[in-house]
Amino acid sequence: MPTTRRYPPALPFAAAQHWSLATGSRVAVYHYPPANDGARHPIPFVYLNGGPVRGISVLDHRFLQLLAQQGYDVYTYEQAGGGRSDLLPMEQYTISRSVRDLAAFVDRLDKGRVDILGFSSGAVVLTRALADPRVAAHLHRAIIAEPGPMDGPTADITGHNGRPSARGLAPAMTGPRSTHVPRYAAAFGLMRLGLLTPDTGLVGQAEGDNAFTAADLGSDTASGYCARDAHRIPTEDTPQNFSFSTAASIRIQQTVKDAPSIARQLRRSRTPAMLMIAECSSQVRQWEIAVLANDPAIQRTQYLPGVGHHMWNGLDDNNDRAAAVITAFLQDKPAPLPNYPTRGEIPVFLRDRK
Repeated sequence: MPTTRRYPPALPFAAAQHWSLATGSRVAVYHYPPANDGARHPIPFVYLNGGPVRGISVLDHRFLQLLAQQGYDVYTYEQAGGGRSDLLPMEQYTISRSVRDLAAFVDRLDKGRVDILGFSSGAVVLTRALADPRVAAHLHRAIIAEPGPMDGPTADITGHNGRPSARGLAPAMTGPRSTHVPRYAAAFGLMRLGLLTPDTGLVGQAEGDNAFTAADLGSDTASGYCARDAHRIPTEDTPQNFSFSTAASIRIQQTVKDAPSIARQLRRSRTPAMLMIAECSSQVRQWEIAVLANDPAIQRTQYLPGVGHHMWNGLDDNNDRAAAVITAFLQDKPAPLPNYPTRGEIPVFLRDRK
C-alpha cells in the first residue's frame, strides 16, 4: 500500500468542505440543509460519528439526510484522521483533543448554540464535552447514543451487554483484507493486544489507513445488529468510502482508559440531555448507565427495542423510529417510548440484563 495517505474519493451526493480548526486539525465537513418544504428548526444540528477515527458511513449519511428532510440544518465532520480529514501526528490523537476539536468546530460554525447527537465513541466525546462547562456552554441539547466508557474508572467496569447480537451468527464478511498480508496482520493484531504501540514503525499511520478494509472489521460489524438480523445485515458503506484508522483509534481509546474520573464534573452538567440505549447493544451496560447515573441533566432515556448498537441501520422502520426519538426530544415533545430506565430503575435494568 502507498505510504502517503490516500483519501476516499468525493461522495456523489455530498461534497466535503475542509475546515481548518483553531486546534490545528483540518477536518472534512458535510452540510445537509433543511428541506425547502415544511417547518424548519432554528437550532443547527451536529452529528459526531463513532469509531473513533472512522469515516462517516453511507448508512449514517442517509440517516442525516432523513433528519434534513424533516427540517433540520444538519452538519457533521469526520474527526481528525478519519475519512477525508487530515491526519495528525500519532501522539496528538487523544480524547481531550477530540473534545477541543468539537468546541473549535462549533466556534467555526458560528451559528450560536447547537443541538448535538454523539454516537458510540462520538457519544464519549459528547459526554466529556458536557463535563467541561467551557464547551457545554455552546451546546443547546445533547443526545448521547450508545456511549462507550467515559473515563478510566468506567472503562475498568466489567459487566454484560444487551440482548444477543449477531456476532458469531452472521456470515463472514467478504472482500479483500489487509490482514491477509502478514506484516499488516501482525501490526494490527499486536496493536489491539497492546503489545505494539500505535506509533509503531512496522506499519506507518498513512499506510495502515490505506490498507485497512471493511472486511478487516470481521465480527465487529455483526455485533452492531440483533441476532435476529444476522442474515440480513445491510452493507454499511461502500469500499470507496470506507475509512478506519486502527492505530489512531487504539491511541484514543487508550487515552480514555488512562483518563481520571469525570463523574464529579459531569454531575454539574446543566445541558438538557437524552440517553439512547439499544436492546441488542454490544456496549457494556454499565458504561451506558454510568452516564445516566452521573448526569443530572438527562431528562429522558429511550430504550429502543429490536435494534443493535447501530440503531439507525436502514432495516424495516428503524431509521424512522430513531429519528422520532431524536426529534421529539429536540422539540421538547412527549417521548415516543417510555422513559426507561430512570435512575431509580438502574438496579432492575442491570439485574434483568436488558
